[in-house]
Amino acid sequence: MLSASCLSPASTVVSGNATGTAEEPSTFDSLWPMLVFLVLIFGMFYFVMIRPQRKRQKEHQTMMQELQRGDKVITAGGIYGTVESVSEDSVVIKVESGTSMRVNKASVALRRDDIAK
Repeated sequence: MLSASCLSPASTVVSGNATGTAEEPSTFDSLWPMLVFLVLIFGMFYFVMIRPQRKRQKEHQTMMQELQRGDKVITAGGIYGTVESVSEDSVVIKVESGTSMRVNKASVALRRDDIAK
């Protein structure tokens, strides 16, 4: 039969440490899978959210720089009009009723010609 001293937890710990067979995993080894997971999550977030948004911003910036007289546009407020003049930070558009409106250049959401493409 086994003696009581062989079954005590203290003797198991002492004998395990004394022989050097019990190895504890290092903190880096236990954090490695979590770090890989976080990098993968960030990578997915970048390619799904950030990169497409930057692409849309770049396209909108290009569209604003290329605005010229005669372009048919839609503003962020949903107003349809034709560009009469373009200045550095604003655009004058003429709506169907014949009224001219000055709007901020950034509020031009898109050109109607771009919708057909």
